[in-house]
Order: sequence, then C-alpha cells, then structure tokens
Amino acid sequence: MIADAWYMVSEYRLNLGPNDALERVVHRLSEISHMKSSEKKEAILKYLATCEDKEVIVLKRTLAQNVPYRLQAPFMASMKGKEWNRSGEKLAERINQEPRLIYYFLKFSGLNTRIQIQKEWADYIKQNHEIIQGWVELNMIQYLQRRNPSVPGIVEKLYPPRERNLEKVKKYWKMIVSIRPVREIYGENLLNAKNISIDHFVPWSYVAHDELWNLTPTTRSINSSKSNSLPDWDAYFPVLCKSEYVSYELLWEYPEIHEAFEICAREHLNNPEIRHRLYQKGLSEREFSGRLEEVIFPVYQSAKSMGFSNWSLKV
Repeated sequence: MIADAWYMVSEYRLNLGPNDALERVVHRLSEISHMKSSEKKEAILKYLATCEDKEVIVLKRTLAQNVPYRLQAPFMASMKGKEWNRSGEKLAERINQEPRLIYYFLKFSGLNTRIQIQKEWADYIKQNHEIIQGWVELNMIQYLQRRNPSVPGIVEKLYPPRERNLEKVKKYWKMIVSIRPVREIYGENLLNAKNISIDHFVPWSYVAHDELWNLTPTTRSINSSKSNSLPDWDAYFPVLCKSEYVSYELLWEYPEIHEAFEICAREHLNNPEIRHRLYQKGLSEREFSGRLEEVIFPVYQSAKSMGFSNWSLKV
C-alpha cells in the first residue's frame, strides 16, 4: 500500500484524506530516506523491510490493524460503532461470524495473518477482474478528486508516470531554431538541433498533460536540474512569452513551420478555445503574452498552492 501510494503523494502531491495514515507514512519515509519522488517500487519495498524508524513502524501497524478488517465493512451491517473496538485477534474472530464475506481469517499474526477467500468470490473475481479493476479505479479517481478539487489530471496520477512522447514538439522546435536563433528561457543558452530538450513550464507531475502552451525548449541538463519544480514566475515567464511569440510569428511566416505546428496541434492542443485564443493570426506580442498569462497563471498558482517548490537556475 505504501509503495503504491508513493507516487500519488510524493510525486503528484495528492491529498489522501484528513490525517490519513497512508499519506503520513509516505511523507515520513520521504523525509528520512531521501528517496526520489520517482523512486522505483522495488526500492521502496526494500527500504520499508529494514526501516526501524519508530514513527514509520507505528504508522505501518496502524494500517495493518485497520485495512484488512475494514475492507469488508460494507458487507457487515451488524458491525457498527463499538463492535470495531476489539484487539486484532478478537476482531478477526468477530468478523468470522458474519455470513457471505469475501474472505475469512484462518490465522491472526500481524503481517503473517492468513485468510481464505470463499470459492464463489474467487470464481467471481477471476471471471470479472477487468470489470472490478475498472470499478476500483473509478472510485479511486472520485475519492481523490473530492480531496484534491483543484488538481487536474487525477486519472493520470493513479500509477507511476508513463513515458511521454514529445517528439513532434521537439521536431517543431528544431525546425524553428534552424530558421531563427532561439535561446532557452532559463539560462539563455543558444539552442540547436542536438541540444534541445522539451520542458513542462508548470511541471507535468501537476498538470498531467503535454499541451503545447506549457512546453518550452531547453537543454537536457537544465531540464534535469529543474525536475518537477516551478520556475520563478517573475524571472522566467516574461522570457517564456518572448520565446513562444517567436514560434507564433514563424508559424504564420513559414508554411513548413505551420505544417509542423498543425501536426503538433493534433496531439498537443486539445482545447479548441485555447488554440483559437493563442494561435489565431494577427496577434501583437503584447496581446499574445496577455493571453498566454491568462491560460498559464491560474495553473501555476494552483500548483504553487499544492506545494511545488520555486526554482531558479543556479549559475
């Protein structure tokens, strides 16, 4: 459970609920282990197996003492209030008295507790596991959305980040820099076809999309340094506007760049209203910058309120 929740909490900054033990143990682990927010599941499990931190041990015990029993609560109408106030073994004995449960307890021994899934339920789960998985994911999305109402892309944040394909955007910017000199916005390094890397201005781990208006070319080393932090608004947004306006001007000046833009737009401009506002012909630099700010600033502020750290390039 802890390893599965790692990305949700440490990478995506999702709130799992008021005073949630699972969220608290992830924060504690992140604090004491210094593992990356994108750490592999195997590494997290390995660390947990030998972790002797007292707070982590207590939180693990809290999860182990509640989740296996409460999981079937909807099937146990008679289990209310004080009925749950029993020690683990006695609680397991009480639950075993309930009819038609998914599973019953054979042996109570902490994490070595054994259960027996009833044959009818085992057959049902085998035959309908895809439907059940979809139902679980739908309810997880709804649960997380209620607790994170301002966070976009919840559906993309249930699992570790998948590899993203930004090749069309990279090709678009390579064509631009072959026609006019362009400097990346963070360190003002001159870009060329070999050193371009595509960065999400507001981190992907917050927006969970690859929309063109939030993508800017930079170098691989700077992209790695920035990671999933928020670039300082006052320092970098004005430069972003100038860079984006260069691409805007060239797409209306050169047919080959316009064609590359259209190819990008099919995949990386999914909101027709934003496309019309930002990329209609005839905008001045001031008009373009104002409209870009209207699109990005609310997203930037929301990410900031979620705890994404401020970043500036260290020279």
